[in-house]
Amino acid sequence: MDGFLSDNQWVLWLAASVGLAAAELLSLDLILLMLAVGALGGAVVAAFQGPVILQMLVALAISLGMLTLVRPSVVRRLHQGPELTTGHAALVGKQAVVLETVDARTGRIKLRGQIWSARSVDESVIAPGATVDVYEIDGATAVVYKVGGQEP
Repeated sequence: MDGFLSDNQWVLWLAASVGLAAAELLSLDLILLMLAVGALGGAVVAAFQGPVILQMLVALAISLGMLTLVRPSVVRRLHQGPELTTGHAALVGKQAVVLETVDARTGRIKLRGQIWSARSVDESVIAPGATVDVYEIDGATAVVYKVGGQEP
């Protein structure tokens, strides 16, 4: 058995890599996963019959590189999550239907099942039944422009 391990050191590195990756499933902090990648690098050097000291140096270098260069950006991306838009900001860009003629000062639209007061973003007049996009919400008034028209 001793002869097998000395001839196949890559098996030990591969077992260490798999063990570290499996242990990562319990910790979920991405440190053990970065060490597993380093152990994989040691396995590659061992597969090409590199000396043990070189195997350890490659594993250490890859592990440190992964911990300092890769892990921070991955953790940041995982913790960032999707941007949540709420309130009036969630209505900007949505489509609505004109209920009463919309001009630069007055009008009514149906937006997300609710009736809103509205005004056009420019001097245009938009007839009932037209589809509009919400440009912004100004207090309790939706500022809109006609779909297919030019966005300001």
